[in-house]
Amino acid sequence: MSLVIAQGLSKTYRTGDIDVPAIKGADFVIEPASFVAFVGPSGSGKSTLLNLIGCLDHPSSGKLTVLDTDIATLDRRAAADFRGRNIGFIFQDFNLVPVLTAYENIEYPLIMVQQWPAAKRREQVMRLLKAVDMESQANKRPDQMSGGQKQRVAVARALVSNAKMVLADEPTANLDHDTAYRIIELMRRMRDEFGTTFIFSTHDPKVMAEAETTYTLEDGRVLSRTHQEAAHA
Repeated sequence: MSLVIAQGLSKTYRTGDIDVPAIKGADFVIEPASFVAFVGPSGSGKSTLLNLIGCLDHPSSGKLTVLDTDIATLDRRAAADFRGRNIGFIFQDFNLVPVLTAYENIEYPLIMVQQWPAAKRREQVMRLLKAVDMESQANKRPDQMSGGQKQRVAVARALVSNAKMVLADEPTANLDHDTAYRIIELMRRMRDEFGTTFIFSTHDPKVMAEAETTYTLEDGRVLSRTHQEAAHA
């Protein structure tokens, strides 16, 4: 069963009296436990596609099915509930809560969205801290962490609610070369361990090289799809 299916997907924004088409009739399929990249120049529609897949926005036309759910049928509350139970997010600027520790940042979705009991939360958070090798940094706040450590916490936070897929918008943009490679390898390991699909919006050649499936966008259209075998079998 495919995780995401887009058929004739379009999104148009209205700016004043002008309609601005961001996505124009896109067709694509994303399979479970895959590493997928949307690539293209700025303004090509990459982030818009992630917003649509993540139920942060609704299609203007066409159909988008995520986990057997037609996204257009979800109202605001239902979309928020769907996101909280199925989708994790990783951002280029990390988006950690500055006053919370690494542990608390990872725990946050379980309190705010899923309302897990305390003992279950602790078990899950500690499991993810160990998975991203941040157990020793559990009590540090973001201003006490390196960029790579912040992104490791962000990866753990995205996975803590057992997300079926993680949407990563330029996740390596603020990282140096070596740290970026380590984060990509970490996400691939998380995919292999948890079966999570990672979907990237990126300009980064390192991410493109690691993606098994790459969709190239230009002016809101999907121009091509390429597939390569996993770089690390």
